[in-house]
Amino acid sequence: MRRSTKVFLWVIGFVVLGSLLIALLFSGRETFQNGYDLSGAGSKVAVVNLTGTILSSRQIVSALQTVAENSSVKAIVLRVDSPGGGVAASQEIYEEVKSISDTVKPIVVSMGSLAASGGYYVSCGATRIVADPGTITGSIGVIAMFPNYAKLMTKLGLEMDVIKSGKYKDSGSPFRQMTEQDKKYFQGVVENSFDQFLNVVAEDRKLPIDKLKKFADGRVFTGAQALKLGLVDTLGSFQDAIKIAANLGGIKGKPVVVEPAERKTLFDLVFGDFISKLHIFEKDFIEQPILQYRFAQ
Repeated sequence: MRRSTKVFLWVIGFVVLGSLLIALLFSGRETFQNGYDLSGAGSKVAVVNLTGTILSSRQIVSALQTVAENSSVKAIVLRVDSPGGGVAASQEIYEEVKSISDTVKPIVVSMGSLAASGGYYVSCGATRIVADPGTITGSIGVIAMFPNYAKLMTKLGLEMDVIKSGKYKDSGSPFRQMTEQDKKYFQGVVENSFDQFLNVVAEDRKLPIDKLKKFADGRVFTGAQALKLGLVDTLGSFQDAIKIAANLGGIKGKPVVVEPAERKTLFDLVFGDFISKLHIFEKDFIEQPILQYRFAQ
């Protein structure tokens, strides 16, 4: 075979292969969003996973919107396995859950091993809350933690010169001791956020504030204890939550359960575990919000 013919065949092969790859990449683009393949027939129950510390609402809210807008999805199961996290992020996810469950389609929360503080706050917006008997939940409260390096700075012979516009502008600085005025000031911020948490639980769980305050002191409960207190609706597994969601969505027979696919690159496969651990360290120790609905593990 002549060399020019071989080159021509190689070029044709690359063109065909490239065309196939492009076709695979863009096929189903309309139905594959946020990791969900929503193509195919049948009434669906979509699963949205909320795991780990809540630092941002964007990814979860986007996933909820994707499945809520799809007409083939009749109900949503929000799988919560989280100690909570930032106040604002928890509130934003709660608002989306509440809005969808009230006006679009039912959302059933399935609590995993841990659904505490912000994880519980988010759950309150759902149509139903399902917990395992051994789920750790509750921890209704707010926490603000401030590192203090003042003594270390003194030992190292370092000082921080501060120029500020008001007496509270550097409150919470890790480079000086917190004053009693600072503590009182932050206590007021924490109490206000706590009142917001209480009001949400009282309204959504239909619990009198006075009764709620008796156990809304930061303590956690098992799922079985939470059921007796009125914090969850029923005990059951993830599969039980799927069945409840299907029933609420009017699905007859066995539903099609759609879960997000985990897309991994070659870099993820090679360095995934190390990068994942580094990411957890970064998020949990560097980027934490000061004000948190979080179970202090």
